[in-house]
Amino acid sequence: MAEKKRILTGDRPTGKMHLGHYVGTLKNRVQLQDEYDCYFIIADLHTLTTKPQKKYIGELQENIRQMVLDYLAAGIDPEKSTIYLQSAVHAVYEMNLIFEMLVTLPRLSRLPSIKEMARNAQLDEEAVPFGLIGYPVLQAADILMPRSHLVPVGKDNESHVEISRELARRFNKYYGKVLPIPKAKIGDVPTLVGTDGQAKMSKSLNNAIFLSDDGDTVRKKVFSMYTDPNRVSADVPGKVEGNPVFIYHDAFNPNTEEVDDLKDRYRTGNVGDVEVKKKLAAAINTFLDPMRERRAEFAARDGYVEEVLYEGTERMRAIANETVQKMKEAMGLSQLWGWIESGKK
Repeated sequence: MAEKKRILTGDRPTGKMHLGHYVGTLKNRVQLQDEYDCYFIIADLHTLTTKPQKKYIGELQENIRQMVLDYLAAGIDPEKSTIYLQSAVHAVYEMNLIFEMLVTLPRLSRLPSIKEMARNAQLDEEAVPFGLIGYPVLQAADILMPRSHLVPVGKDNESHVEISRELARRFNKYYGKVLPIPKAKIGDVPTLVGTDGQAKMSKSLNNAIFLSDDGDTVRKKVFSMYTDPNRVSADVPGKVEGNPVFIYHDAFNPNTEEVDDLKDRYRTGNVGDVEVKKKLAAAINTFLDPMRERRAEFAARDGYVEEVLYEGTERMRAIANETVQKMKEAMGLSQLWGWIESGKK
């Protein structure tokens, strides 16, 4: 039987996950875990790039717990997939250092996502830490540590996977073929607009519907959503294309006949925003109900989140140590220590 190819992807534990995370990557992860050997990283080291202070470290434990519950609620099965804590796998520090030697500062500085992260963290150019510039290098170490072949990510992280591909190719060129060249897999809805019509749903922009939101919260957020700004009343023909409410209908309402009917009536001025939003809220709540049930079940199991993380991290440690050993042998570093050991008196 052929060995399964491997997937690595994950998230920074900065809070609960939202619908944008689901369509961008979680949906893919759930679908692929039967076909691939999957590794899902809780990337706590990456939070230090913008919040290194100790006062923020205290938030991590609860954020990590909530993120694991979101994973489990979405359908990730720890019997099939490995969920692990990044900072507890020490091999990643070694790989990060090795990869730092294989990439230039100008290459990293060209990545638009780094500039966006700096802006979101309200950092001016002089205050950007080295770790933030090197974020994609550490991410490459994450991706290549289990020698993964596929990386399900949101559209905004596709350029980071390309850095991983470049580093893998360069390492293999210098030292021999050790690392596979990973590919990015983008979700069916690469970027979900926020409820305020912004280009991206984001926790920091307060325009997100969370997977753990209850029914009333979802309804309130949906009814506050932006629609066509030029439509002042229900009898005025409205624009469907680019309208956040209809983007969400297409993503989360499986009743295509209902969606097509709403679109036709919206274009001709025969339906109000209230009806369109009411049906959207119902569709999103129907979509989220099974996740809410699973989440409540897992949250009620004392110690279960910790058990999932412990077992997953132990599995990843073994694989990571194997990868680093292969890299050191290819580079000749293992032989250097062997020479010292054999020559000592």
